[in-house]
Amino acid sequence: MTTGHEWNGIKELNTPVPRAVWFFLIVTVIFSIGYWVLMPAWPLGDSYTRGLLGSDQKEIVARRVEAAAEERAAWAQRIAAMDYAEVRADPALMAHVREDGHRLFGDNCAACHGMDATGNSGFPNLVDGDWLWGGSPDAIARTITVGVNSPVSKDTRVSQMMAFGKDGILTGEEVMATADYVKSLSDPGWAKGKAASVARGKGVFAANCVACHGPQGKGSQELGAPDLTDRNWIYGGDIDAIHATIENGRQGEMPAWEHRLSPADRKILVLYLLDRGEALKAGAAKGAPR
Repeated sequence: MTTGHEWNGIKELNTPVPRAVWFFLIVTVIFSIGYWVLMPAWPLGDSYTRGLLGSDQKEIVARRVEAAAEERAAWAQRIAAMDYAEVRADPALMAHVREDGHRLFGDNCAACHGMDATGNSGFPNLVDGDWLWGGSPDAIARTITVGVNSPVSKDTRVSQMMAFGKDGILTGEEVMATADYVKSLSDPGWAKGKAASVARGKGVFAANCVACHGPQGKGSQELGAPDLTDRNWIYGGDIDAIHATIENGRQGEMPAWEHRLSPADRKILVLYLLDRGEALKAGAAKGAPR
């Protein structure tokens, strides 16, 4: 049958809607009405229709979060009560540390130090065993707690590298000579062809830098001054980066986490970092040539 319409010989058929379409439309309407009656559905200003079943997703989520917190508290309280060595000797607790520590680190630390904790430019590697204020569990825990140059903690660790060039303490030539000397401490080959500059820089270093970095450039964990003789650099170990550090100084900052993370969370982070460092060291040793 047609609708009776025709355009230039083209007729419009009066094709009925397929029964399957009607079926699914009807089922959808019935389902919708049932859902509106049984479940929360319609907004009512600052509230909503509760539905005959009284289901509330917010309450469901709250119960699940509460149950998860209770489950976590069981082992977290044990970690909080035990010393670091005891926790590290307990495989079951360390399994929780690795899982929960990964979450805590990802939520709070990875933005600066990287998800693998190996650091970024301007942010130190936390798994290479080279620590500014010491790598004991208590030292790491204190750094996490009070931060570095943190404005919110009266007990924060304080670290500041002077801007020797920018502030006019050293001349441009002295800054360059000192950079050459510092570079040679970790890369002895750098002194080849730069003997005069390195020798001059050694004298400038002795007059201006040993108070923090020591006469051999080994650094000071008491002051948070880095070791300049290894190849672990926070801001880069190439000559341009070293020159920029001496010229402009460095004033890095790490937040104090004592007000955001609980003592148990901070302890888990310490255990997680130490465990990650040992795992990487073991992996490197295993892969080393015999």
